[in-house]
Amino acid sequence: MVFGFFVMGFLAYRTYTDSMPLPRQATSQAGDVIYTQEQITSGQEIFLRRGLQQYGSIMGHGGYLGPDYTAEYLRLSSEHVTEALRDQGVQDPTASTVEHMRENRYDETTGVLTLTPEQVSAFEEIKQHYADFFGTPTTEHGLIPSKITDPQQIHDLTSFFAWTAWAAAAERPGHEYSYTNNWPAEPRVANAPTADILVWSAMSLVALLAGLGLLFAIYGRWSKKIGWQSSEMPSLSFLQPGKVGITKAQKATAWFFLVVSLLFLIQSTLGAAVEHYRVELSGFFGLDLAQLLPFNLSRTWHVQLSLLWTAAAFLAAAIFLAPIISGREPKRQHWLAYGLLGALAIVVVGMLGGTAISTFGPAWAANGSIFFDQQWEYLDLPRFFQILLVIGLFLWILIIYRAIRSRLRTESKFNMPWLFFYAGLAIPAFYAVGLLATNETHLTVAEFWRFWVVHLWVEDFLELFTTVMVAYIFVMLGVVRRKIAIQLIFMDVILYSAGGVIGTMHHLYFSGTPVEHMALGAFFSALEVIPLTFLTVEAWSFLQLGSQQESRSSAPFPHRWAVMFLVAVGFWNFVGAGVFGFLINLPIVSYYQIGTALTANHAHGSMMGVYGMLAVGMALFALRYIIKPERWPDKLAKLSFWCLNIGLAWMVFATLLPLGVLQLWHSVNDGYFEARTLGYITQPGNVILEWMRMPGDVIFLVGGILPFVWITWLGVRHAIPATVTAMEPETLFVIESAEAREDRTGVAPAPSRYASDRRIAEAHRPADDFPGGDPT
Repeated sequence: MVFGFFVMGFLAYRTYTDSMPLPRQATSQAGDVIYTQEQITSGQEIFLRRGLQQYGSIMGHGGYLGPDYTAEYLRLSSEHVTEALRDQGVQDPTASTVEHMRENRYDETTGVLTLTPEQVSAFEEIKQHYADFFGTPTTEHGLIPSKITDPQQIHDLTSFFAWTAWAAAAERPGHEYSYTNNWPAEPRVANAPTADILVWSAMSLVALLAGLGLLFAIYGRWSKKIGWQSSEMPSLSFLQPGKVGITKAQKATAWFFLVVSLLFLIQSTLGAAVEHYRVELSGFFGLDLAQLLPFNLSRTWHVQLSLLWTAAAFLAAAIFLAPIISGREPKRQHWLAYGLLGALAIVVVGMLGGTAISTFGPAWAANGSIFFDQQWEYLDLPRFFQILLVIGLFLWILIIYRAIRSRLRTESKFNMPWLFFYAGLAIPAFYAVGLLATNETHLTVAEFWRFWVVHLWVEDFLELFTTVMVAYIFVMLGVVRRKIAIQLIFMDVILYSAGGVIGTMHHLYFSGTPVEHMALGAFFSALEVIPLTFLTVEAWSFLQLGSQQESRSSAPFPHRWAVMFLVAVGFWNFVGAGVFGFLINLPIVSYYQIGTALTANHAHGSMMGVYGMLAVGMALFALRYIIKPERWPDKLAKLSFWCLNIGLAWMVFATLLPLGVLQLWHSVNDGYFEARTLGYITQPGNVILEWMRMPGDVIFLVGGILPFVWITWLGVRHAIPATVTAMEPETLFVIESAEAREDRTGVAPAPSRYASDRRIAEAHRPADDFPGGDPT
């Protein structure tokens, strides 16, 4: 981990010092100012504030309905230059266009970018194109009518697009490729895959194969000592719901889970609306939806709520586990929990209202505000609510620390309570990094810090926190020993750090960063598949372990469906995050597919498949103890599990994956610009595939989410009384004595290497912790 962040520090330095330059001004050869640095930055602010990154994309990142504005400006400007040169009688206008577009006329000493007359006239023509596009009085593009009509805003917006298109074609000093590593693929300006793209794609494959070989070699050699192993575990009797007392703070988490389920329902319904725009741009079963809920606003809400409801579920699960870890609950802890829920409600309402104001852009909000200015994709919530969310996350870790403080005082810094605290602390810390990406920040620098949140926060540190919580749950249930759980956590830290930290750079191949970002990002992102493969292999051991413990127990296992959701997490981790992620992370594939349906395929398979399933599983684990046993709807939990997984599989395999493969083929064969146009997206064949997703969405919403909402409502309506403030730490089971086991089974116990069942019990106590020895 230290090595990974050392390299990331070096890459941060290179991002600031050698990214694509932001000109002080762009002028004609006669010295007339065409646009300035301030106007480029203003255009970037308009692009973000009005939610256009959730409609189309810039340098490949953003929404997938509208065009990529970098690629579009590059195509329109190169075609204009070619026509202008042809009108001037140039014999080979195609070659001359390449020379016009690729020659770097930026003066680093003065900060002035000089444009040719043809590029200047192209700017004016394209400015009118965007005035017509964003000023159209209808919803034919999926946007609100007359979205942007102010001439100065159109000028600034066009300046922002022009700057990124210039960087995509102009050659980086000392090299024969552009600032974006020749992205996008555009033959009109001789943009084609570079040697680095091809070589590092091959090296990524080598890294993956070598890493997998090493993993299986290690696993084959030490498989009995790593992973979900259980040697000579005693017979257990799981403490049943209703017999496990809960604290007031634990009971408060039922409200968290109810809010989580409702946000999940709203988020998924918005996802259905987003999908429908791809088959009917200006109609939603006869309703002109874009008048009230344009595509970019519905996608903003869909993306933000997906992050908020899953994160809220993890926060609630941690609050529920904290008293079991420490064995006690501090006074008035539940009021802090309710305060955190209130802060979450303010953030959600503020995000919904603020981004709506920002998208519609009323006259009184023209100058912007930290209360309603939309920001970068995935960090869309207005600045004020982003800061409030960071404060709320630190409040949450304070709640956790307060609950387990007494336990931390007596534990080694490498024991499970400390690992739980470290992993929890990383969540607010790494989300706070996103504050460095402001609307005025240089595009490349902002992308660097934004993806610390998108990748490091979501894909690495939430993953680590997940591992710690799941391992802790199994220790609490007596399924694995603490020492084994700690070893598994450290192994995950090593595996995730090996690829996940530096692998963040696979998002920045074409964002104006130096080439080493692509080289390191490609090589290390391939290694991200390795821990996911390990988890998939271990899933079988995990299932076997669970069935063994259930067969040994004198009482039924109360968490069948919570564990099934964890098994689903293992499957989607490998398929959604691993296979689909690796597919789009190879530089040569990313070069042609970035911003297409394959990206959405990976996003849905990994975000919902991993974090969504985990959030529901954690909620069911806690609610099993909160809801009165006679009210527990086991059949609804089963229905929710199967429908969520079937619906997600339908969404991915019936629609997103085939759509993405077809769009990738079209991008390679006909051109990236062509593959991103509305004309291609709305072709009849694509529309049929989009309609095929509807049955899966219905199954997902009706059979998957609605039963989950009902279960969370039961957690509020039929909760057991909160009667305890202290409990046996880390214990949700009892070890059955030899006499009781003989009475239950009629079979005398087999000889054991342990002197007695008491010695077995001692092996599960905290003394069996790392780095202490085995007390037996």
